[in-house]
Amino acid sequence: MSTTIDDLVEHTITIKLPSKQPIPAWEVALLFPPQGAWSKEEYLALTDSTNNLVEYTQGQIEVLPMPTEKHQRILEFIFFIVRELMHSTGGRAFFSPLRLYIEPDRYREPDILLVVDKHDPRRADRYWSGADLVVEIVSPDNPERDWVQKRADYARAGIPEYWIVDPQQERIAVLRLDGDVYAEHGLFTRGEIATSVLLPDLRVDVTAALDAE
Repeated sequence: MSTTIDDLVEHTITIKLPSKQPIPAWEVALLFPPQGAWSKEEYLALTDSTNNLVEYTQGQIEVLPMPTEKHQRILEFIFFIVRELMHSTGGRAFFSPLRLYIEPDRYREPDILLVVDKHDPRRADRYWSGADLVVEIVSPDNPERDWVQKRADYARAGIPEYWIVDPQQERIAVLRLDGDVYAEHGLFTRGEIATSVLLPDLRVDVTAALDAE
């Protein structure tokens, strides 16, 4: 029986890793709004002035974990492929950090995002208000963030295609927007080539991506 993306999500989000709860620097924390009370302007000002990857959802901020070297190797491998394709077709691609507007109370930081037309008006210096394709590399601290939460967010934002690269499960999921939800285009594993619906020339060797040096 073949594995579907929904089967993989169900398995992945049951993984529970031990967490350590460090003591917050309360003096610094008190300088900022409490969770649930952040405004969009306060979030943008915070991320303008720090080097942290921070996402914003309904008045709350989430500081994302520092990427590992393996994460960055995979990111570099896929980004170089995407960048070269965009250069040849007239599009534009970037890697994080670059904020992506989802809706008035929600911003994300995709690992890779692109538009097929470099003159797309959704591009802006402070943040993009949309994209044609986004890529996320799953972090082991919270797989549900990429498999479930961001899947819903990017569908809500109307992004036509979403790639989920999961180093722990050694798979690349490619999702295409079908109405207001994502449908499975393919779940690609080692020895296979991940393909795109939006960009027929976008092809990623799964094994080479996972083992990138």
